[in-house]
Amino acid sequence: LQVLRHEEFEEGCKASCNGPYDGKWSKTMVGYGPEDNHFVAELTYNYGIGEYRLGNDFLGITLVSSQAVSNARKMGWPLKEVSSGVFEAEAPGGYRFYLEDKEQQKQDPVWKVTLGVSNLQKSVSYWSGLLGMKIYEKDEERQRALLGYADNQCKLELKAVGGAVDHGTAFGRIAFSCPKEELPNIEALMKKENQKILTPLVSLDTPGKATVQVVILADPDGHEICFVGDEAFRELSKVDPDGDKLLDDAMAADKSDKWFADHNMKKVSA
Repeated sequence: LQVLRHEEFEEGCKASCNGPYDGKWSKTMVGYGPEDNHFVAELTYNYGIGEYRLGNDFLGITLVSSQAVSNARKMGWPLKEVSSGVFEAEAPGGYRFYLEDKEQQKQDPVWKVTLGVSNLQKSVSYWSGLLGMKIYEKDEERQRALLGYADNQCKLELKAVGGAVDHGTAFGRIAFSCPKEELPNIEALMKKENQKILTPLVSLDTPGKATVQVVILADPDGHEICFVGDEAFRELSKVDPDGDKLLDDAMAADKSDKWFADHNMKKVSA
């Protein structure tokens, strides 16, 4: 994965992009290619928080990449074969990745993102019936469904967890870009259907970059969904050739661990 861009912020995001925290934070976008045509992970770092409690809401990301499997073996990173040719790896912080030992696809190697749900039918109705996703697979016996907006894009897998969904304290969300003029329509539809809107249509500023408009929703299990205006987002999300250096500089300048150690304190657990 490549560092596509890195941004530092002095105070919390007004759309809770970094969770319910007010202090200094950063985000680093990583992916196999530009955000225009690849799934990208946003890594959020809150400087004052040392640990998060994970729930059962985010169940993992699946990559199709024999290179990733090979890299893990070379590095001695623990792998557990969960099915034929599919290996589970745990990232720092406990997030799970599933690596398919197949030749890396020319298109985006990120195949799917899996979210836990409490009621599969209710969630499929929301994501497909309201948000317009196409149903690619539905397996009632295994209580899972695969959905997406396009054949050549990363898919969303919904998987029943056999009870309530616990979001822990990590506060992730999934985001999609769409034409800016669709945002008021999305908001109006959710109001009409009495669905939860976490953040009504709002403009978000990034210093020195484009201002984007977003609407943030919550599905029946509280999974956060952000729709962002595509026109400004394409300007904001351009790959920054200095992304790696900005990240390295920020990590070198981060003395928070030393400060807490010097004061015989632990960083707050979220």
